[in-house]
Amino acid sequence: MRHRVLVTVLTAGLLAAGCAAGPIVSSAPPAAPVQRELTTSTATCTVPARFDLREVERLPVKDKVVALTFDAGANADGLRPILRVLQDRNVKATFFLTGRFVQTYPVRSKRIANRYVVGNHTMTHPDLTTVSDIRIVREVRRAERVIRDTTGQDPRRFFRFPFGARNAHTIRVVHDRCYVPFRWTVDTLGWKGTSGGMTVSKVVDRVLAGAEPGEVVLMHVGSNPDDGTTLDADALPRVIRRRRERGYSFVSLARVLAPAP
Repeated sequence: MRHRVLVTVLTAGLLAAGCAAGPIVSSAPPAAPVQRELTTSTATCTVPARFDLREVERLPVKDKVVALTFDAGANADGLRPILRVLQDRNVKATFFLTGRFVQTYPVRSKRIANRYVVGNHTMTHPDLTTVSDIRIVREVRRAERVIRDTTGQDPRRFFRFPFGARNAHTIRVVHDRCYVPFRWTVDTLGWKGTSGGMTVSKVVDRVLAGAEPGEVVLMHVGSNPDDGTTLDADALPRVIRRRRERGYSFVSLARVLAPAP
């Protein structure tokens, strides 16, 4: 469905996983060939009007819930303990998968999708603010196809920008692909590893410091490429226990947005 919406200037400033996010600026509509492709491919899926051209940093709720989200774009070194802890403690979560991750770890990706909501994290994890609209659409479409064909779950309407890099134009393009971009309220920075000055305690403290209803927490399933640490996986049991001690429960992003029909 073609949108005719005026996009206002949004504000950037948070750091992505290892990269600064791109500036949010207003932009002209995509070129006609790309727009035709978007229109054709999204005929059976639309995004609720309340999420029109929005990037969600905090869930629009008032009760004490938190959404744990895990990006999977590199290795799967921390995945097994993460899934075990989530299952043992009956915790809901959302996983953003790249198509390349799914191709590399098809069995593990199926296991994720059997229990949790999965979203689209592009095919190869490029900075979408630096590529053409055609490349953006290809990245989204290929990842969508690989995730669906491998896991049986349609990742629409959940999307996360690689590195958190986005602007008003890229938000428009993925929105027209039937996706709502989900950012985060707090990044644990566990991806930095001990070589980047992080520890399990610092990861836990960051999550607790950001405590508020609807908090979206960014974590990663992989290990740091330099030191091999999996701080997010190691911190997860304490994160869950400490948040529950404060009266919080855990929800998936489907709490505020239904998956594609």
